Amino acid sequence: MPSPQDQKGDKTAAANIVFKSVDGGQTWLDISEGLPKPVQDEYGDGRNVFFADDHGAWVTAGNGIYHSKPSSTAPFWTKEIVPDEQSSIAAGKAGIFAYNYSGGGFFQKTYGTDVWSPVFTNFQEKRVHSIFETAGGTIFIRSDNGLFKSADRGKSWKQLHAGDLGKMVESNGVLLATSQAGILRSTDDGENWAVVISEGGVGIDVERIKGGFAAITYSTVAKTRRIRTSYDGGKTWQAIDAGFPGQPIIDSPFQPFSAGNPVQNSTDSAWHPKEAVPEVLEYKTSIIQVGENFFCGHTDGIYKTSDKGKTWKLVLPAGKGKMFRLSVSGNVIYGIQIENHC
Repeated sequence: MPSPQDQKGDKTAAANIVFKSVDGGQTWLDISEGLPKPVQDEYGDGRNVFFADDHGAWVTAGNGIYHSKPSSTAPFWTKEIVPDEQSSIAAGKAGIFAYNYSGGGFFQKTYGTDVWSPVFTNFQEKRVHSIFETAGGTIFIRSDNGLFKSADRGKSWKQLHAGDLGKMVESNGVLLATSQAGILRSTDDGENWAVVISEGGVGIDVERIKGGFAAITYSTVAKTRRIRTSYDGGKTWQAIDAGFPGQPIIDSPFQPFSAGNPVQNSTDSAWHPKEAVPEVLEYKTSIIQVGENFFCGHTDGIYKTSDKGKTWKLVLPAGKGKMFRLSVSGNVIYGIQIENHC
């Protein structure tokens, strides 16, 4: 399979930015044509500039918002006409939200229309990181000053003491969120949160899957990123990355002296510091499920497992210095290739 950077096409068209698969990851179509070069959000990982929903895929690029319908053909993207330049997007029940980290107001486009309307006009916080809407209509906005909640469509806001939350997802009334402490869980509409995965590291990604959740976390002890699933509402978790290729743990910074500095007739087997050994780390960025298969975005590219993690196969390699972040709409997989910031 040719790598994304080797694929041919119109030299004037955008390429190797967004890929789409409709056959379970067997083949991939570069659907970048119609996009300018994407901008990075404040996370630098594409989290707030790209997602897919039932209406296709959405990307912010050059401070504009671009939409690709499921049936779109080249050029695959159309630019949305928004009242103001917006660099971040989020899914909503009725339509997509658009906003800026530095402020400037919130807008929402109702699905099935071309109209972007101002929303949350009385929200006074600046430096907005994310927006999330639950199935019941509760709105969460995270800013530099913490997490805020509205149960009345933004007419009033309550600040929650939830710590530094990142991505949020919901299933059957259970909220999960990434955080600096790992993965957090709430069963009372975000009022209270409990840590359900903590390895002294951070939560990288969390996603709804069939019958439960999947998550990626980082361990500061092992210095690895692990993939886990939960089928009891996020209470307990099982690892599904045993067969993931690559070096799962950083090579030890120490080694037997004789291993790195062999001396004839020496019996010295003590442990001594190595000299400038580069660290070998895994960078799993996102996890999704399509059918019975799981897909993982990675610095190597996109990996797939059909046996719940016993074996993983690279199905789309990333370009040099790039990594993939994934999103899914039904059985359609979308992957955005962004700069490797890890």
